[in-house]
Amino acid sequence: MRVLLLTGAEVEGHCARPNQRPSPPIPSPRAGRGERTGKSRVFQPLLGLITFVLLVSSATAQDLFLPNKKDSLHFAVIGDSGTGGSAQYEVARQMTAYRTKFPYNLVVMLGDNLYGSESPRSYQTKFEMPYKDLLAAGVKFYATLGNHDDPKQRFYKPFNMNGQRYYTFKPHDRVRLFALDSNYMDPEQLAWLERELKGSDSPWKICFFHHPLYSSGKRHGSDEELRNFLEPLFLKYGVKAVLAGHEHFYERLKPQKGLYYFISGGSAKLRRGSIVRTDLTAKGFDKDYHFMLIEIDGDILHFQAIARTGATVDSGIVTLQPETKAQTAASAK
Repeated sequence: MRVLLLTGAEVEGHCARPNQRPSPPIPSPRAGRGERTGKSRVFQPLLGLITFVLLVSSATAQDLFLPNKKDSLHFAVIGDSGTGGSAQYEVARQMTAYRTKFPYNLVVMLGDNLYGSESPRSYQTKFEMPYKDLLAAGVKFYATLGNHDDPKQRFYKPFNMNGQRYYTFKPHDRVRLFALDSNYMDPEQLAWLERELKGSDSPWKICFFHHPLYSSGKRHGSDEELRNFLEPLFLKYGVKAVLAGHEHFYERLKPQKGLYYFISGGSAKLRRGSIVRTDLTAKGFDKDYHFMLIEIDGDILHFQAIARTGATVDSGIVTLQPETKAQTAASAK
């Protein structure tokens, strides 16, 4: 294994409906369910210096590149997962296998949790059955809504949304996660997000939602409109990492204004060859289905992206360092 120490823009290489809600004035909601438009509706005070270390290895199936410490936060990430097809079951089996060596009790879902029918039987075949071993072990899933999801999913107890389109929770004393509904980024949600970010003293603030603010995908690409609403808040209040789905592949973006963006939308859907070569991509994988594992240990976030074969396709760490005086001054402007 070789270790490349990179900072900021130096990361250049590639390695391998709501119901009962009026239409929001800014931005307007998309019309209808299904495959809607690729875009959601809807200063730069700098974050603390973040150093990125990229771990490059010839990974074989079932290799673990996470420290796996007892008191750190462990969780998995899936996106665009609810097909009920064989790929979903195969990824779920790898998730279960990896849990035997990397015990996690939390899974973040990045939307498109159920494709097509959302009958009671569909919840079984597209969620409960594929992940039955994880659910039986007490693993909790936390969902966000995608463009294929009926907003009524927020009332489905195993998704832990508690009837809310957007919500926040604190799984560790140093970590707070914020689930957003990127389908309807209305003023109420933006005000809620700013209030919650401002009030959080967690060193690690991580946001997850469906539509990526940056993407090299030929099908959808970057959601610049949504970015204009969210990124200033992320920068102002110290969000460290952002997780999104929608694009049916894995992509780790080069740091954007000090923020680290990941796309993980290939847990049951796949668009082979959909990643366009751009200056945004630090690592892209569109050859097979995948999921992610993340561990947060003190000031270090470790990540690992794993294909349905069990082989690692990307891994590395993001390290949080204190702000300099110049950055603190910039944040105050």
